[in-house]
Amino acid sequence: MNTGTNEMNSTLKVSKRDGEQEPLDLDKIHKVVTWAAEGLDRVSVSEVELRAHLQFFDGIQTSEIHETLIKAAADLISEEAPDYQYLAARLNIFHLRKKAYGRFEPPALYAHVKRMVEEERYDKHLMEDYSREEIEAMDAFIDHTRDMNFSYAAVKQLEGKYLVQNRVTGKVYESAQFLYVLIAACLFASYDKERRLDYIKRFYDAVSLFKLSLPTPIMAGVRTPTRQFSSCVLIEAGDSLDSINATSAAIVKYVSQRAGIGINGGRIRALGSPIRGGEAFHTGCIPFYKHFQTAVKSCSQGGVRGGAATLFYPMWHYEVENLLVLKNNRGVEENRVRHLDYGVQLNKLMYERMIKNGNITLFSPSDVPGLYDAFFEDQERFEQLYLKYEADETIRKKVMKAVDLFSMMMQERASTGRIYIQNVDHCNTHSPFNPKKAPVRQSNLCLEIALPTKPLKDINDPEGEIALCTLAAFNLGKIDDLDELEELSDLIVRALDSLLSYQDYPVLAAQQASLSRRTLGVGVINYAYYLAKNGVKYSDGSANGITHRTFEAIQYWLLRASNKLAVEQGACEAFNDTTYAQGILPIDSYKKDVDKFCEEPLHYDWETLRKDITEKGLRNSTLTALMPSETSSQISNATNGIEPPRGYISVKQSKDGILKQVVPEYRELRSNYELLWQIPSNQGYLQLVGIMQKFVDQAISANTNYDPSRFPNNKVPMQQLLKDLLTAYRNGVKTLYYHNTRDGMEDPQKDVQQEDEDCAGGACKI
Repeated sequence: MNTGTNEMNSTLKVSKRDGEQEPLDLDKIHKVVTWAAEGLDRVSVSEVELRAHLQFFDGIQTSEIHETLIKAAADLISEEAPDYQYLAARLNIFHLRKKAYGRFEPPALYAHVKRMVEEERYDKHLMEDYSREEIEAMDAFIDHTRDMNFSYAAVKQLEGKYLVQNRVTGKVYESAQFLYVLIAACLFASYDKERRLDYIKRFYDAVSLFKLSLPTPIMAGVRTPTRQFSSCVLIEAGDSLDSINATSAAIVKYVSQRAGIGINGGRIRALGSPIRGGEAFHTGCIPFYKHFQTAVKSCSQGGVRGGAATLFYPMWHYEVENLLVLKNNRGVEENRVRHLDYGVQLNKLMYERMIKNGNITLFSPSDVPGLYDAFFEDQERFEQLYLKYEADETIRKKVMKAVDLFSMMMQERASTGRIYIQNVDHCNTHSPFNPKKAPVRQSNLCLEIALPTKPLKDINDPEGEIALCTLAAFNLGKIDDLDELEELSDLIVRALDSLLSYQDYPVLAAQQASLSRRTLGVGVINYAYYLAKNGVKYSDGSANGITHRTFEAIQYWLLRASNKLAVEQGACEAFNDTTYAQGILPIDSYKKDVDKFCEEPLHYDWETLRKDITEKGLRNSTLTALMPSETSSQISNATNGIEPPRGYISVKQSKDGILKQVVPEYRELRSNYELLWQIPSNQGYLQLVGIMQKFVDQAISANTNYDPSRFPNNKVPMQQLLKDLLTAYRNGVKTLYYHNTRDGMEDPQKDVQQEDEDCAGGACKI
């Protein structure tokens, strides 16, 4: 370092946290940066110091020095030197601990919990349920050095979303290892004293070593007095003013408590339908969809972000032409509802009409008795009724060419990215629920949940059903042997099942449904890294076998864990509404087209499991769902869910500025990763999703991706879009989430993504 810089800096004064000033101590800074660089590859301490020094000024505060050092290290993160992400992270951890505790060393856990309970930042049950000795026993197995395993993006997410803090002043009150151990303590508090510490330790190890990934509501909420931790909420509106008002009241309650919302608005009658015995015309769907939009946007989610929702309707709805365009930038305010996303519901009959170049007839659900319910409950009955109503001259209808309607839908999906697809027949024929007893009529914000709902007559209606789903994920990158899934499945099923009894329910209809069905959705993160590590690719079929084996193991061990828990604590009340109660497993009902591209045999003893489930039941009606996991993947320094990465370095624009994250083992596995825009088509990916769906009892947040430069005139042909849609359907895929189009402007290595207000950005927030 040149003496000029030294002389300049030696005259600078630093304002300490208590307001006193002292000369800038370069040695102190050097020590901290050297400590943070220990064991890291290709990082330069002097480069970080030099970059930071240029920004020092007289009277700079200690905290500003720290922030300048962190930023200097973060700016240096690159493909050539990925370890700067750990240097920046460690400096940030140092900074956060100083902010939280006034020093680097965390306090004793007991003193910390006692203080936080007194200040009402932690739930008081922690002090009531656990003795001082037990809390000290937890303190003994906490390993604070695990904080050093976080990447920079992870620490920023922790700081922004998860650590208990005062969002107004920016004061932070805890560090990550306390967060992990206290989540475990809350979730296993009801277990008997002989075994709960063992469970807490094992669960703490699994989450703090990133083997299990927890969603945002749990990370941010469990241990605090807020007791709502479900990520996804599904609310169905009936076709009456009372029901519509009850729906919007339920939306407000849940948006304010960190949940992403799925709204089913498909029952609402069409514009011009007679009401009050013909005395007036109905205003149609759009005013009510606006009403839902207002409810969604009226609250922020736990002070972290605005609400987000997806609204579902059937393709054969009389107003569909006006509904498909609600999201686009054309039109005027009166005929657009842009701040919701939309899920269009299809079934086999709709696809058949398109393939055969036939027509689709549009009806108002109110004019065709029984049709709307049959759409979900019974495909044969739906077809019979549909043909009957098509032939009935007295019923109001519109007729459209099927291919025109499908093309319009795909055009809107392509231009907005946010028109999603739900194949309602697959959601009910390959389902853990018996559609005659508990049909699935909608999905959630991010299309990975498929659960039964019933409209509410009013907000306190005990007959209605709001579906909640509690999520978590296995980090495939940390799994070396599929047998590890047995222990991890046991831990996650027990923890999430306890959470259902531990959390509060702001709406009665949600409480009843949750406690009787006890639905869980365990997914995966880091799948792209898992493929790279195993030397297989998305695009060429080489990953089909390992994907089949992995997801078979996941579903098998989760069912095993739930069956074991049912023996211990009893099956869920609504077990008889499931297909499991009939002895039907996911391996029985999947779309057999999958066998054409994946011949992998089954490797587990499903027949004994089937017998055990029919005899003893399951504690949980559902166990799997594959969600997007933008935020929680960052915490574990993993790739997002099942998605291929856009670049070796992903660059996220968050409210804290630019966050760079490097794919795991970049230097060793660079040539094994298949980046999103290197994949030639959706074919291989949709096969993999079909294989996963064979074992996943709910749905999968699957995306389709298009690079216009691969097509003539830089335009993706409609033919291609329709072909992929059909392929997804034939492979048994239940839902399609985003449609991504490559922007020719971007640099594939450093593709900056805005943080979304959706599941991936954390609204549904795993």
